[in-house]
Amino acid sequence: MTGIEALLEILASAGIRFLFGNPGTTELPLNDTLARDPRFQYILGLHEIPVMAMADGFAMASGQPGVVNVHIACGLGNSMGMLYNAWCEGTPLIVTAGQQDRRLRFGEPVLDGDLVRVARPWTKWAAEVQRVEDIPAAARRAIQTALAPPTGPVFLSLPVDLQMESRASFDLSPAHVLDRRIRPPADALRRAAAVLATAQRPAILAGSRVTEAGGCEALGRLAERLGAPVFAENTTAHGRIPLAPRHPLYQGILPYWSPQIRERLAEFDVLLIVGMNALRLYIHQEPDRPIPAHLRLVQLDIDPWQIGKNFSVEVGLIGDPASGLEELDQTIATIQDAAQREQAAGRVATWSATRRAAQARLYEELAAARDECPLNALGVMGALARVLPASAAVVEEAITTHQNVLERLGTLADPAAHFAHRGWALGWGLGCALGVKLAWPDRPVVGLLGDGAALYGIQGLWSAAHHRIGVTFVICNNSQYRILKVCGDVMPLPEMARGNYLGMDLVDPAIDFVGLAESLGVTARRAQNADEVSALVAESLASNEPRLVEVVMGR
Repeated sequence: MTGIEALLEILASAGIRFLFGNPGTTELPLNDTLARDPRFQYILGLHEIPVMAMADGFAMASGQPGVVNVHIACGLGNSMGMLYNAWCEGTPLIVTAGQQDRRLRFGEPVLDGDLVRVARPWTKWAAEVQRVEDIPAAARRAIQTALAPPTGPVFLSLPVDLQMESRASFDLSPAHVLDRRIRPPADALRRAAAVLATAQRPAILAGSRVTEAGGCEALGRLAERLGAPVFAENTTAHGRIPLAPRHPLYQGILPYWSPQIRERLAEFDVLLIVGMNALRLYIHQEPDRPIPAHLRLVQLDIDPWQIGKNFSVEVGLIGDPASGLEELDQTIATIQDAAQREQAAGRVATWSATRRAAQARLYEELAAARDECPLNALGVMGALARVLPASAAVVEEAITTHQNVLERLGTLADPAAHFAHRGWALGWGLGCALGVKLAWPDRPVVGLLGDGAALYGIQGLWSAAHHRIGVTFVICNNSQYRILKVCGDVMPLPEMARGNYLGMDLVDPAIDFVGLAESLGVTARRAQNADEVSALVAESLASNEPRLVEVVMGR
């Protein structure tokens, strides 16, 4: 057995069936071996951005490690933006790259580089294997480390001579993945329950790690017991939805900027922060503390680094978000008195009414935008909301268009079916949508993309056509980097205040996404109004083929 065959044995024993890659000479032993191994499907990408993003989406949707193989130094360099995204998300990726033959390395051969140092800042563990005997142990360690809490990407550098070297036998024991459902300490649970049960105006800030732990239903039960509204992370870190979007206590995301966050939270007296980084801000504004100082904080997270990192907490709970929420709910149930239960029920009614009123206003805004031509953001999102099935999964990389309309309306039934940026390295959304579809082949998947973001990973359309991955891509084409103009106005910057935006307009020539998609093998159409958007998206979803809808938007 060769070293690369031993690696594949360990991966197969862990249930891994997809490998995402773009090969070079130092990866040829892997591709040669995969050609005769029916246990794996190799998903080919034309550039490392969509390759890494596909693995990322697959891992997030499936809960299994996404396994990626990229080329030595230059290929790994191309991967780094998407590796940064995975690091911010905590996605369990196993990234591998071929390394030069060790017999050449002293002579500084072509493509040689210190791959481990390149990958280390954005991985939980990075290593280069030096003995063929160690390849199975390295593979086991990679799987176990990627999946151990807090989850995250790992990296293995594999010298090409080691991949081809043979041994009579290897230790092919499978990886052992620990149960991540770690319970918070009993005393900390009692103290946290006491703080929350006595709150007069409680609120919950919840993040993606609730969803990824399977804790959405437990969060809903606890919110109802407390009568507490639930807010998700602000847009700059809002990847997954922590509570069913149709839940009456879900109040959507926090605002972008510190002053608005502070104003939104000012009415509460106690905050439970669970499964989120508190808080990942974007542009500095005063006051620089977004959480008001009067708030008493209880924080629950599987990642101890996040607890009290930026804001002092009264009680910190280290544990799995789902298990912790369940036990916190049960503990509060034992100490709540009748008056507290009655007050909580009143708060549930009040916040439910607030949610219904906000939805009614949004429906009015969407109706008013329906006939706008060229389309604005609400016109596009209203058109999508009218035809998306409740079972759909949406991957969003259209930052100034989506405006969280689908979750504000409760269009999506499954909170786990929403995927958005947590790292903000562009080009992620198109490949991520393909990975989600590979993990969930029976669900409709929509990639909602901005024109600027899509161009960073547009080569992924070829992979969609080549592997027949039935994603509907909706590209919102406003011919600009709109988010940069918004941020320039916030800072503010003098030339941008005058409308002088250098390097932010994608014009002269305009980009033809229909022609571009068709050149890569994907059927594409252009929509000029809301009804055309609805019709083309519905047609695409019914086909279960990769298709692209370019939406012409106003600038």
